[in-house]
Amino acid sequence: MKTQGMFIDTTNFTNMKFGNFLTENSDLKISMVIDDDGDFPTPASSDSANSRPSSDGSPPIFSPWNQTYPRTKSPCFTELKNGDVYWNNSSHKNSSLIGSLVREEGHVYSLATAGELLYTGSDSKNIRVWKNLKEFTGFKSSSGLVKAIIISGEKIFTGHQDGKIRVWKETPKNPSGGYRRAGTLPALRDVLRSSINPQNYVVVGRNRSRLWFKHADAVSCLCLSDDKTILYSSSWDKTMKVWRISDSKCLESLTVHDDAVNVIVAASDGLVITGSADGTAKVWRRQHEEENDATKHTLEQTLVKQNSAVTAVAVNAAGTVVYCGSSDGLVNFWEREKRLTYGGALKGHNLAVLCLATAGNCMVLSGAADNTICVWRRDGLFHTCVSVLTGHTGPVKCLAVKEDPCRRCKDGGRRWIVYSGSLDRSVKVWGVSDSLGG
Repeated sequence: MKTQGMFIDTTNFTNMKFGNFLTENSDLKISMVIDDDGDFPTPASSDSANSRPSSDGSPPIFSPWNQTYPRTKSPCFTELKNGDVYWNNSSHKNSSLIGSLVREEGHVYSLATAGELLYTGSDSKNIRVWKNLKEFTGFKSSSGLVKAIIISGEKIFTGHQDGKIRVWKETPKNPSGGYRRAGTLPALRDVLRSSINPQNYVVVGRNRSRLWFKHADAVSCLCLSDDKTILYSSSWDKTMKVWRISDSKCLESLTVHDDAVNVIVAASDGLVITGSADGTAKVWRRQHEEENDATKHTLEQTLVKQNSAVTAVAVNAAGTVVYCGSSDGLVNFWEREKRLTYGGALKGHNLAVLCLATAGNCMVLSGAADNTICVWRRDGLFHTCVSVLTGHTGPVKCLAVKEDPCRRCKDGGRRWIVYSGSLDRSVKVWGVSDSLGG
């Protein structure tokens, strides 16, 4: 495929969008169908082949692992100027590879941790559960690669390429740690109740409509509110949806960007940050409406408007620093007092940044299409790249971090366990210290 004078290689690209190439179905007749998860009814074509959301075929724009950028090929820099942060050639003794988890079944797109367990999602539609670096158990969805995993108490939420959010629960009677599907979002009862009212449908394409609380394209990201009562979902359909966990009800749906939403992160004080293929990152504030126990989100600030897609967002533990990764290989950051103010750019990658994760208040990790992970330490106004983790043979698509309770640094610093999922079909486990002394 060619666009704007450049050749685009779309091989294996289903993880995020880098521009606006959304397609629409034409000549679509409205009818009612039951899909593979029992969701009923949905406005659809009388032709069952055209009645499903077109998310699996959503065309990407810029494949980040086929791009080059006008900067050095090395992820290591030695200069500091104009507020930009560059590589500092320090020792790598504060990080080490612990092990690798490999199961040749698909590219790894999502990670989540809970206690001793690690959950991984791939394009095989499987969710694998690992314990002590060994496969513990797993479960499988009926369709849609697993783009996002979030854990809330006994519930596990997974976001999929087919636009669905599935809910899972552990089976207590199964000694091997089995799981069962407990439903979908939206709940079937809400679909049935709302489907008979034409006012509950919104237009999502030419001659194509959908219930307002159902995603019309791939679910790109999931996150929990600071108080753990709200689940946020973002999608390539340009929307953010707000779900109350207690009863699985969709409280709000907002069109938050002009192109696919790649990432959503909830911070403290009711703030929510979204990043999009339209090149913007926006800050939304949640307001609680006491009368009907609903929520309302309003735009508070637009952090950045740029030509490069925003592909990753992370917030430190205190909620005082926001990091945004982009398809140009940069990680821009903002520091928060009353408002978020621009702090600078972390320049450690020569291909698109695909994921970000923070460890406490002073560490941030960036994974990229150049197969590397940069570990950054924040000291006051400055960031230093203390190490570059190498070993993956494919783009690093997702990161998860948890504190290592069994190890402490000699100078009192904390040790972190970092999980990195890659399109090389593996998950690597790293030990990282936030101490300068290792």
